[in-house]
Amino acid sequence: MIDSCGFIEAEMDGNQTGSNTGAVDEMLDAENKRLSENLSTKVTRLKSLALDIDREADDHNNYLDGMDSDFMSVTGLLSGSVKRFTGMARSGRDNRKLLCYVSAGLVGLFFILYYLVVRAST
Repeated sequence: MIDSCGFIEAEMDGNQTGSNTGAVDEMLDAENKRLSENLSTKVTRLKSLALDIDREADDHNNYLDGMDSDFMSVTGLLSGSVKRFTGMARSGRDNRKLLCYVSAGLVGLFFILYYLVVRAST
């Protein structure tokens, strides 16, 4: 009979002889040793896998922390640019004309770059 851990237990029968019982016990012991070694190998693999997952999670957390600080610096840069752009748009008629030219130029540059990238990938 196999118990909950996978080890084989001998069922004692009163009709067995002493030498026959010894052979059965040896066979069961050998099977139990084989199963325990198999279980030990599986536990070792699972432990190694768990440690690899832990290491990978730590690496990803460090990477995400670095991205967070990068995004915070970009947010500061963009908010400063938006403030300057808003100030320029509110200042006067000449600046509004310049703003329209700059905006149209940026949109045109975007389409030119997009065309070049699409053409280069084909």
